[in-house]
Amino acid sequence: MSLDTAGIHSTTPIAPFGDAGAIAMPPATPTPGRLNTAHVVDAVPSLVAWDESELEQEEDWFGDESAAFIGSLIIHLSLLVLLGLTPLLQNQDREAVVLVASRAPDEVEQPLVVDQVSYSEATQSEVGANSMADTAMAEASAEMFAEMAEIPSPVEIEPDRHGDRFVNNLFSQPVAPLDKLKNQKGKVGEGTQGAAGAVDRLTFEILQSLEERPTLVVWLFDQSGSLHRQRGEIRDRFDHIYEELGIVEHSGGKAFRRHAADMPLATSIIGFGKDVQLYTEQPIDDLKEIKSIVDSIPMDTSGIERVFTAVELAADRFKSLRRNRGESGPQRNVILIVVTDERGDDTDRIEPAIEACRRWGMPVYVIGAPAPFGREQTLVKYVDPDPKYDQTPQWAQVDQGPESVYPELVRVGFSGDFQEEPVVDSGFGPYGLTRLCYETGGIFFTVHPNRNVNREVRRGEIEPFASDLRYFFDPVAMSRYRPEYVTRADYEKLVKQSPLRTALVTAAMQVAPMMQRPQMRFVKRNEAGLVGDLTVAQRDAARLEPALAKLAATLEPGLAVRESETVPRWQAGYDVSMGRVLAQKVRTETYNAMLAKAKRGMMFEESKNNTWVLQPADEISVGSKWEREAALAKELLETVVDRHPGTPWALLAKKELQSPMGWRWREEFTDLAPQRPGTPGNNNPPRPPRDDEKRMLDKAPKRPVPKL
Repeated sequence: MSLDTAGIHSTTPIAPFGDAGAIAMPPATPTPGRLNTAHVVDAVPSLVAWDESELEQEEDWFGDESAAFIGSLIIHLSLLVLLGLTPLLQNQDREAVVLVASRAPDEVEQPLVVDQVSYSEATQSEVGANSMADTAMAEASAEMFAEMAEIPSPVEIEPDRHGDRFVNNLFSQPVAPLDKLKNQKGKVGEGTQGAAGAVDRLTFEILQSLEERPTLVVWLFDQSGSLHRQRGEIRDRFDHIYEELGIVEHSGGKAFRRHAADMPLATSIIGFGKDVQLYTEQPIDDLKEIKSIVDSIPMDTSGIERVFTAVELAADRFKSLRRNRGESGPQRNVILIVVTDERGDDTDRIEPAIEACRRWGMPVYVIGAPAPFGREQTLVKYVDPDPKYDQTPQWAQVDQGPESVYPELVRVGFSGDFQEEPVVDSGFGPYGLTRLCYETGGIFFTVHPNRNVNREVRRGEIEPFASDLRYFFDPVAMSRYRPEYVTRADYEKLVKQSPLRTALVTAAMQVAPMMQRPQMRFVKRNEAGLVGDLTVAQRDAARLEPALAKLAATLEPGLAVRESETVPRWQAGYDVSMGRVLAQKVRTETYNAMLAKAKRGMMFEESKNNTWVLQPADEISVGSKWEREAALAKELLETVVDRHPGTPWALLAKKELQSPMGWRWREEFTDLAPQRPGTPGNNNPPRPPRDDEKRMLDKAPKRPVPKL
């Protein structure tokens, strides 16, 4: 093999390997990272020798020192990376915790200084640390045990577009600085079992106000007869209020140290009914005098409650205490506490009352009654407060609702079992008073002594002077369904924005008829008699059909925009109303159609049978139109149950679904033979009459129920 050297220029002759005349190159010293040319030449027979000038030029930029530095750098970087990865390769014990304990310092007894008071809705015989109540007391008084506690853990409810609403947040801060209520909104739907629980919470609010400056608490009492029990509860609770605040005062709390010379806590009392009466010309702080005035408030039998007028006059009376005095601010904080169980008859004064309280920074708290769901009136259990008179309970109608500006529910009764709708808790107070609290930064307490979210409350369990509400609901679940607390004008604008809302409110204002218990049993004595009985029964159903058809037509425009409605309250209200109206419409019209079918003639399968009985059934055999309406009604009601659990809407929808929407005929035999007259009393001769008048004890006289 020969190597073509043409084109290769070298100053050194090249000879074949092993030629004696070849010039031998000196052996090259091996250098790390460089090519050993001597070894290459020895190993390759036909290799070209390098030019020495080129070798010298290469050594200028890649010398021995550079190669050593690069090699050392690579080795050290590798070691650093390996050391960094070492902890990741080891098994970590995540459960291991190292505790370092130091010697506990000797305890030094500190003087007691109470600066804050927490509150509890449970009524205690003692307050604060002196309370001896525990789980044994709760178990002894509990009628039943729930799988889940009725008192929810403190949770933060996400703010919605209406404003902030918090439910049972025991760790919330006081309402706000009372000087500015511009952006402050109050709380609604705070449920308690008694007025005492609400007063305990108010004690906490009063103390927070005292932290800022001296405070005047104005109590406004409804003078109607239905408030007799609550006034007594609050009067008895005054001892606990002033005892609790007295503990803080005597302990040297900073709230009282700061304002000791200014009567830190002053009280004023106002009564209202048809008229408004101020019972304290000057604020007082004597507990005995306060209790004496509350005991002496007369009863108003006019049946008129001017609650908003009373609030407006109270704000005007004490506005001088809220005028700024330079850097020190107003002279006093003023808190208004309204005690009433009605909605108020002077609703035209809602806006002036709100404006006055917001202008002078006076939050309004209301110890009131829950509004009945979708209703204006409910019944109150009245017992004569004077024991000299008959103590038999009587039921009186009271205006306590609705919870919204206008009712947002169509009341149609239950045509499946022919019962009226149960009166249930709406979860909120009446619209006007609740909005007053909301706009002024206060709290509306819905008080009912029989509140139980786990079961139906029987009528016999209702306490005297309490409203007849059968079902209550978890305030946490109801927090998403708060009504619109806006002016009437703004409410009407919100309603007109949606065909669904317009349809619901319009239908809710109509009177919805309910099918009374119709005739179900028809005995065939002869053909003409059977047809006559069927015709008479048809008339009752025929009278209801136009009104139900009108209601369905009023609600129908909302079907097209159901999915675009985003507010849960409007969603639930429309679906349950439309579903129930359609269900009752189908039951009424198919009842009429089944009677018409029977008039055309039906044959008994058993020859001995002579009676037709109409029974509720799931199938609808008289027309596809009613089948489609029944399917839509069922879909709407099931949607309410699935999407809005634990609410009044779900309760009504579930109850409606329990009754079928169709009918079927069943035949049976009725014995038409005349019955033999029997002798009463097993042939025993009647007893001689007794003089019962002598045996009766004198009964206490009975007085009619006053206007409440």
